Amino acid sequence: MLTVEMLKEMEPGEIFARGEVENSPLGIYMINNNIRKLLRWVAVRGDIHDWTIYCHWNDKSYEWVKESGDKVYGDTHIKRLVPATDEAYKLYRR
Repeated sequence: MLTVEMLKEMEPGEIFARGEVENSPLGIYMINNNIRKLLRWVAVRGDIHDWTIYCHWNDKSYEWVKESGDKVYGDTHIKRLVPATDEAYKLYRR
């Protein structure tokens, strides 16, 4: 469970969680085209103790996803990928 204290201890730009998930309603549904390909995602601490999640197809490296991926906006997706306290969740950068 991500906390504000954990965010404050991280370095800016640090990838603190990552993984792969299916492009589907049970994963991260980024593209509604029935492609059940895997998406790679990273959770990144911002310059202040905020954070965000980026994703892209899994043929890209985690570093590439961090630099050029699509930001995850949906509350359901965010909470599914990175469980966080209410206080930490409020620091999600949209």
